[in-house]
Amino acid sequence: MKTWHNNNRIPIKCWTDDIEDECLKQANNLANLPFAFHHIALMPDCHSGYGMPIGGVLAAHNVVVPNAVGVDIGCGMVAVKTSAKEITTEQIKKILGKAREVIPVGFNHHKEPQASDVFKEAPSHIPIIRQELQSAKYQLGTLGGGNHVIEIQKGDDGFIWLMLHSGSRNLGKKVADYFNKKAVELNKKWRAEVPKEWDLAFLPANTEEGQNYIEAMNFCLAFAYANRSKMMDRFIEIFYDITGHTPVEQIDVHHNYAALEKHYGEKVWVHRKGAIRMRKGEIGIIPGSMGTPSYIVEGLGNPESFHSASHGAGRKMSRRKANEVITEEMAQEAMKGIVFGRFNGKYDECPQAYKDIDEVIANELDLIKPLVKLVPLGVMKG
Repeated sequence: MKTWHNNNRIPIKCWTDDIEDECLKQANNLANLPFAFHHIALMPDCHSGYGMPIGGVLAAHNVVVPNAVGVDIGCGMVAVKTSAKEITTEQIKKILGKAREVIPVGFNHHKEPQASDVFKEAPSHIPIIRQELQSAKYQLGTLGGGNHVIEIQKGDDGFIWLMLHSGSRNLGKKVADYFNKKAVELNKKWRAEVPKEWDLAFLPANTEEGQNYIEAMNFCLAFAYANRSKMMDRFIEIFYDITGHTPVEQIDVHHNYAALEKHYGEKVWVHRKGAIRMRKGEIGIIPGSMGTPSYIVEGLGNPESFHSASHGAGRKMSRRKANEVITEEMAQEAMKGIVFGRFNGKYDECPQAYKDIDEVIANELDLIKPLVKLVPLGVMKG
């Protein structure tokens, strides 16, 4: 971990040397926010995002920043250890084929609304929630696109694992965009100190707007958890039907959210954008890119990262650049030996577009303890 000031209001602490200029610029902006607390933390998977680096952690006094949470509120991982120790290639193909029949991917939704108790928790007094609630019922149990995947993996503990990456779907994006727009309007009205071009408009936590964002965000977290649970339940059923094996252990973690926590003796709003909470003894998931290993980890509770760690490997090239420089031959080589569908000319999620997950893990051994290394056997991509 390195610390630098760059003449900022508070220091930046970083767990990598592999940091792009735009990411550092955004980190400097965070470090000069009038409400930023103690220091800014950059995880080893950090790269530039919208307003705030992905893989960044911001602790803030009495305010919430919609763009410091991001548009996929509650995006996260669920991993399930099964009782199986072996699985055949034919079984993997059958499982993934059946999964595609019941789990919509990309922009596809269910044709019928999905039942879930999570909808009873909806804060319908908030306009954007009321507006999007019916649509969300069709989104529940859908994977999405981009780096959202379902994988069958072999752990170095000898067991077969199932892993899934997804979030709050379009609901989270609508909530994020709605409250960021409101924050921009209010910051302009207040003549706030935060420059508009930083894309870090804020809402005081004790205002009606701030409270509504927090309530809406927490509902999106609950929805994202329910979304992953719905898909994983169906995936487990398919896995059992084909292999006869059952789940043994399940882990679920969010990596885009804000929470009121106590750090360095003060209560602050900790924004984790592309970072997971890793309190001492807490179990988490740090995935690689599609087709590369992932890790089940245990938190060490390091205060310097605000009890946080990376959420994955982190991009090392943009989607556009990846599609320009990665060839079909390179992509196929990277997925050699893994059951997978087709790239269809899009290579932005290939392993070559991401940092080396083993280097990321090595850079944060003061934040986490690796427990199980998971090697992918089959991948279903959104």
